[in-house]
Amino acid sequence: MLALGLMSGTSGDGVSCVLANFKNRKFKILAYRTFSYPKDIQEKLSSPQILKVSEISSLNFELAKIWSKVLLQLLNDVKVSTKKVSVIGSHGHTIFHDPDGKIPNTLQIGESSILAQSAGIPVVSDFRTSDIALGGCGAPLIPYFDFYFYGQGPVRAFQNIGGISNVAVVGKKAKKVLAFDTGPGNVLIDWAVNKITKGKLKFDPDGKMAKKGKIRIEIIKKMFQHSYFKRNPPKSTGKELFNENFIPRFLKANLKESPYDVLRTLTYFTAYSIALSYEKFVLPFYSLEEVVVSGGGSLNNTLMEHLKVFFYPIPVLTIENWNIPTQAKEPLAFAFFALRAMQGKINHCPEATGARSAAILGKITPVK
Repeated sequence: MLALGLMSGTSGDGVSCVLANFKNRKFKILAYRTFSYPKDIQEKLSSPQILKVSEISSLNFELAKIWSKVLLQLLNDVKVSTKKVSVIGSHGHTIFHDPDGKIPNTLQIGESSILAQSAGIPVVSDFRTSDIALGGCGAPLIPYFDFYFYGQGPVRAFQNIGGISNVAVVGKKAKKVLAFDTGPGNVLIDWAVNKITKGKLKFDPDGKMAKKGKIRIEIIKKMFQHSYFKRNPPKSTGKELFNENFIPRFLKANLKESPYDVLRTLTYFTAYSIALSYEKFVLPFYSLEEVVVSGGGSLNNTLMEHLKVFFYPIPVLTIENWNIPTQAKEPLAFAFFALRAMQGKINHCPEATGARSAAILGKITPVK
């Protein structure tokens, strides 16, 4: 069965799209692309907390129109009719995520009705809200994909590094699925790059800029004292916590004098927070055979080098070893989750989020 998947990550620079065919416990990616957002959209998504209600409402519809266009373009590129596609799985773009609030809540925009009617394909969206309604953190959701397709293999840690980093541990000899957000992914690194280049660059290509700097280990240890890193899984976080306000004043004050030191320190901190989260919550309970990295962070060679040193002798690989483009895994997963929802089948690992029970996540928006 053919399904489309969409993922607009916390970096807010674009949307990743996948067309895939699923059969039993196998899948084949037929097309994949990442489309950049117009500059004005990127600016709005980078600071959603300052948007007016009217702007969020407008953006909710505008994003869906952009997504429908890029999906139709993707189908046109591979000459696949919309009639052959069963469903679109849309994670939406997270504007706010606070599972620990007085009233646990989350908000993803990208109006499913506009997407369904514009593309002419049913949509499944709003996956996080159902999980929160069941007492979960609303994330991470990708562990069900890892469990379904790789749960009978060796014990592996699937580490995604998008704006935020999360891990899922699955395998035949694993007693249960373990998953949680480890903390920041690219979000702090991208903030520094944007400041250093005055907006000319949104990320550090290959980690080359960070490689020029020095690591301030005393700052890193201080940053890791934050209470989030001490909390037991399941747990979820976002840019509401890991943003400019999280970065110590000392580092921000040194952006002009030692910009590459700041960038290298934040890059190292990202790897450090991942590795020490494993040391505390994963390695005492699971004998890992591999760490498999996906997301934009896997393209940062400096970050990957740090991870390889931290995890030695456990091999650190990328998801591309499994023929999945590094930024295609999340949209691929949501395409799969949407198919499961349409079939009335569970698409959820409650042990990953702390939800009371497994469920069929997502709201179905028909075309007619």
